[in-house]
Amino acid sequence: MDLMTEKPRLEVLLAAPRGFCAGVDRAIQIVEMAIEKFGAPVYVRHEIVHNRTVVESLEAKGAIFVEELNEIPSTDAPVIFSAHGVPKSVPVEAAKRNFFYLDATCPLVSKVHFEAERHYKAGLEIILIGHSGHPEVIGTLGQLPEGAVTLIEQVKDVEDFEARDPAKLAYITQTTLSIDDTIEMISALKARFPLIQGPAKEDICYATTNRQRAVKAIASDCDAILVVGAPNSSNSKRLVEVAVRAGCPKAMLVQKASEIPWESLEGIGVLGLTAGASAPEVLVDEIIEKFKARYDVTVEIVRTATEDVIFKIPRALQQAAAQ
Repeated sequence: MDLMTEKPRLEVLLAAPRGFCAGVDRAIQIVEMAIEKFGAPVYVRHEIVHNRTVVESLEAKGAIFVEELNEIPSTDAPVIFSAHGVPKSVPVEAAKRNFFYLDATCPLVSKVHFEAERHYKAGLEIILIGHSGHPEVIGTLGQLPEGAVTLIEQVKDVEDFEARDPAKLAYITQTTLSIDDTIEMISALKARFPLIQGPAKEDICYATTNRQRAVKAIASDCDAILVVGAPNSSNSKRLVEVAVRAGCPKAMLVQKASEIPWESLEGIGVLGLTAGASAPEVLVDEIIEKFKARYDVTVEIVRTATEDVIFKIPRALQQAAAQ
C-alpha cells in the first residue's frame, strides 16, 4: 500500500463501566412494558432519561412525552414519571385526575427523598447539594414544604449559609454530582457545622461514581476524551469536567457520531471514550466506526469496576404484566 494513503494510527481507550445504569435500564423497561401491556399511547412526564436517541426510540413505539401533566388529556393510558423523580405535587395531581400512573424514579433518587423526609420529621434544617433547575433537584426540593430545604451549589454557598440552629442540621446530595466537588462541599459544611448529619452511605449513585473513576483511570494517558451524552445530562457533563481535572488536555461532550469535532481532534494518538448513564451503547459503537473510517484503530477496554445492580420494576406494572 502507498504510505501516503495509510491511515494514521489511533489507540482508543474505552472506559468501563460506561453507559446505561440500572436506574436508566429500569426506567426504559417501565415505558416499554407499559406500551406492550396497555398499547400506545403511554404518556411520560419529562424525558424518561436525558438522551434523545432513547426518547425518539420510545416515541416510535408509542410514548408521548410531556413536560407537565396538564398537557395530557383525560385518559386511561398509563402516565409515567421520569427516572429523575418528581415533586410530591405531581402524583397528587395525577390522582386527582384519576390517572393510572407509574413511577420510574430511580430507587437511588428515592433514597435521597426518604432521607429528606426523615431529617424533616426529626426537626432538622436540610441542605441539598446540587444544581439548580435539574429535574432531580426540583423533585427532591418538592418532597417537603417550601423553605424546608436550602440548595447549595458551590463552596461559596456554604460560606454564605446561616443555619437556624447549627446543632440541628443535615445534608443530602443530588445523585449525579462530581465526587470531588461534593467531597469539597461536604468538607466545608463539616468544618463550619461539626454537628451536621449526613447519609450513612453517600448519595452519589454507584454508577456516577464508577463512571468517574473509570475516566480518571484513562485521563492522563489520553490526548483527548469524548463523553457520549446529552447537554442536559448532569452525570455526562460531570464526566467531561472529571476528565480535564484528571489530566486530559481536551475533553468534549458529543451526543452522537455526527457531532465528532474532527478539527479539534487532529493529530491525536490516544483517544479516550466513555458514555454517560443515559447513553445507549449503540452510540459508542457508531463513534468507534466513524474513527475506523479515518484511522487504523486499536481498542483497549480499561475496566475499573464490574456492575451487576438490577432494580425491580413497580409492583403495579408487574401485576398488570402477569394478568
